[in-house]
This record gives sequence, C-alpha cells and structure tokens, in this order.
Amino acid sequence: METYLNSLRPVQLRLVAAVALHGKLGLAASACNMTTPAASRMLAELETQIGTELFERRPKGMLPTPAGIVLSRHARKLVHDIDQMAQDFMSHQGGTAGTVRVGAVTGAALAAVIPAILALKRDTPLVDVQMDVATSSQLMRGLERQAYDFTLSRVGPYDYSRDFDIHPANNESVFLMVRQGHPVAERNGVALRDLRNHMWTMQDKGAPIRHALEIAFHEEGTDLPGNIIETASVVAIMSLLRDSDVIAVVTQEVADLLLSPPYSADLVLLKTTQPISIEPYHILCPTDRLMSPAAERLLSLVKQQMRGEVLPMLSRRDAKK
Repeated sequence: METYLNSLRPVQLRLVAAVALHGKLGLAASACNMTTPAASRMLAELETQIGTELFERRPKGMLPTPAGIVLSRHARKLVHDIDQMAQDFMSHQGGTAGTVRVGAVTGAALAAVIPAILALKRDTPLVDVQMDVATSSQLMRGLERQAYDFTLSRVGPYDYSRDFDIHPANNESVFLMVRQGHPVAERNGVALRDLRNHMWTMQDKGAPIRHALEIAFHEEGTDLPGNIIETASVVAIMSLLRDSDVIAVVTQEVADLLLSPPYSADLVLLKTTQPISIEPYHILCPTDRLMSPAAERLLSLVKQQMRGEVLPMLSRRDAKK
C-alpha cells in the first residue's frame, strides 16, 4: 500500500481533494474536468488498492472517513503546490507576476493592506491583486477553503496555531461618530447610558466591534440600545450618517478616512467618558501551502507598513499608465 500511495498521480490527488471539498461526486468530477462515471471508477480503484473506504456514501453527499480526512488533507496541499508551480512558471515565462488574494477587516485594509497594494503595483503593475474586506468570521472561513493567500483578521477564541502562522499586527480603537448637528454632537464626556435611546448602526452580533461595545455598555451598568441597524458596510454607514441622526460605531482608520481630505465629511466623533477597546487583529498565513512570489512580496510590504516604514506609493500619474 505504501508503494501505491507514493506513486499516486496528480489527477487522483485532485479528485480526492475535490470530493472532500464539494461533498458530491458530480461536482468533484466537474471540478477535475472528468465525467462522473470516470471519477467514480478512479475513486473505487483507489479505495480498492489501499484497502479502505475514503468516503462514506450518503443520500445527500459524501463524507470523508478518518482515512479520507488524512489523505484529502495532504492531497489539498500537494494539489495546491502543483497549481502554484504551474502558475509561477507561466508567470515567469509570460513576464507577469501572478495573482495575490488577500482579505482584511476594514481597519487593517485601510491602515496596511491598501498602502501595501499601491506600493506593490508601483513596482509590479501586472500583478493581479484580489482584495476582500469582510468580517473576521468570513475571512477565517475563506482561509479554510483556500480563498486567500493570507488575511489580516481576528482569530477569536479558537486555537488555529496548527493551521496558520499567526503574526501580531495592530490594536484598534472604537469610536462613536455622528453628523454635525446631531443632538449630542457638541457634548463633552458623554456616557454610553445617555445614548441608549438614540438610533445606532453597528456590526451584527458576534462581530468583535459589536462585542467591544457590549462590554463597554456592560461596564457602565446598562444594556445595549434596542434601536439598531446592523451593517458592516462603510458605504451604508456613510449614507446613514448623512441622512439621519444615527450613532455609528467605527474604528480609528474609518474615522480618519471620513474626516480627512479629500472627503472631510461633515461628521464628528463623540467624546465618551471611557475609551472603547477592541480585540487586535493578526496576520494569518496558511501553513499547508506555498505562497506565490507576488503574495510573499505583498505580505512583506504589509509588515513594513505595520512597522511604520515609509513605502514607495503608486502616484496618480503612475496609475493612469
């Protein structure tokens, strides 16, 4: 059996990885550019040769057995490395620099990822950069399904040390923002308990910024407001601030973006009696797959930005070329 496993072909590894990912043989076959009967025969032959079932066949799909979990985990890594080899080689031959897929929470995107992307584009304009700004839970799910090369997100209470290299990044502060003319805009040292009867907008339950606010209200001996619009969209928050007396919960980076030129929005930050702290975010890199040269370069630039180093930025004139 060991000799057979050592000689598995990439197409077999790709099929095992695809079945584990999709849970259905038809979808896995399509992902591998195979017919379903051919995929079924290949999987059956593989299971016969190694003497054990890799997947449990159920009416609603296929679940990996303990043996299937072991094999599919290694298959995913090997398939990713093969794909990365092909992509890196073609990038080298074609004079391009490949693709980078990065995800970040809003504060990290504004503070570190966007400046790093602009610095990367200045030197390697043909790099295809794909950036998602999302909640930490969405980013962690994306990492697990190999949607990103790395992310800047919060890890929460779970132990991901076996799956990811985790590098400390930055702390964040939470602020309350309102429009000019809001009834509490000019008040100094406002307490959270005095703001409960106003309309608020914040992220949904479970989000770190929402959790930070829940703790802050609890420490003042009161409950969270009942009148809440839940959204993580900066665009939606800007629209709500423009059109209503909502109190928005934002990070320092979002506040700086809206209050600084060229936007200089007609908004103010409330002066609260106590600061509101939020769990820091981290840089997470999967341990089970190789990074492309472009991804490694972007990661290095992100770390430089977070250390406070000055990056060579892409000028507006360069961006038009």
